[in-house]
Amino acid sequence: MFITAPYYQETHKETDVFTHAFQNKIPLLLKGPTGTGKSRFVEFMAHQLDKRLITISCHEETSSTDLIGRFIIKGAETIWLDGPLTTAVKEGAILYLDEVAEARPDVIVAIHSLTDHRRELFIDKLGETIKAHENFMLVASFNPGYQRGFKELKPSTRQRFVALSFDYPEAKTEREILIMESGVDADVAKKLVSIGSKIRNLTELGLSETVSTRLLIDAAKLINSGLPKRLAVAVAVVEPLSDDPQTLESLRDLCDLLI
Repeated sequence: MFITAPYYQETHKETDVFTHAFQNKIPLLLKGPTGTGKSRFVEFMAHQLDKRLITISCHEETSSTDLIGRFIIKGAETIWLDGPLTTAVKEGAILYLDEVAEARPDVIVAIHSLTDHRRELFIDKLGETIKAHENFMLVASFNPGYQRGFKELKPSTRQRFVALSFDYPEAKTEREILIMESGVDADVAKKLVSIGSKIRNLTELGLSETVSTRLLIDAAKLINSGLPKRLAVAVAVVEPLSDDPQTLESLRDLCDLLI
């Protein structure tokens, strides 16, 4: 079955970096704000390299057991069930740990031996050590903008990866992305990108997260399907950013002027 490649617009030679990291069996860390294309980039590269992609969306409850595997009861038997990390290591898949800094510390400990020359996984519950398949690759991402203190990656962990920084694309590139992703016309795409740029520069509002390219794409899709422009921007761009009534009012007024 033919699978269409995910759309991705390169900005800073990141496809070359990913390819060479894969060839040299070096883990890759993607840094950047929410919605700047990190996950889409990994999907795109997995397709380009024709490799299976296994994605784990990490959160504060994600443990090493969730990744490595566990014993389960099946009928009258107790059997071992591989977790996604073990599966990727054995099969030679690309494992993507999205927002890895959100996971519990034991996850970082579990992947350490996979991020250096050993490239092996120790399964303590089985007393086994598994050498990684030659095509196995570990990719992780995190958002350094809001993760502080215990959610920050330690230098000793960060230095086990080569790293790429992701940010919001330049206006011309972002317009092209909106048009390709949503089918919206160039004039609307230009206005949406202008909205994104203005809000990203409104530091006085104290937003914990600003407008991602993903939110602009959502607004473009709604507009292209027939939803009124101001309503589309309100629900796809403004509302996800804040719950504060005054902040929402300020954002709505700004967007109404620009759209």
